[in-house]
Amino acid sequence: MLIRTLEPRDRARLIELTLDTFGPFYEEFFRPLAGEAVFTRQHGGWREDYHALLATLHDPERDKYVAVADVDGEIAGYAGWEIDHSREHGRITILAVAAHHRGRHLGTALCEHAFGTMRARGAVYVEIGTGGDEFHAPARALYESLGCVKVPAAVYFREL
Repeated sequence: MLIRTLEPRDRARLIELTLDTFGPFYEEFFRPLAGEAVFTRQHGGWREDYHALLATLHDPERDKYVAVADVDGEIAGYAGWEIDHSREHGRITILAVAAHHRGRHLGTALCEHAFGTMRARGAVYVEIGTGGDEFHAPARALYESLGCVKVPAAVYFREL
């Protein structure tokens, strides 16, 4: 596996990987949980939201970076992060690993790469978030294995 900086030719694969990774959460978990009215207004445009996000993820002039995990010429995962120098704060904004590459420590390698880059650029601490549901349990386990501390939070939705 090679971890490298995002290249313009990678964009289409990142969109495909992101939609494949997070689609099951939105369509199989959040939609039935929240109901159509909430889903439609909160995340009904989740595909378009990811297209927009991915267009802004890598912008080194604004301290935003993306690294991809390349396995035999295939992008198997990626991490996006940003640094707020005024607070010496790094934040992983997204982490995705293709389903058939999970369990091979690519997420760990991508996070460690991002952590090292943030540290080298002056960050003193890092923030990384995920959901509290079953879909996101592997992400929580990964972050805790990396020494991250979970801060409890709750988010509620209700149709009016």
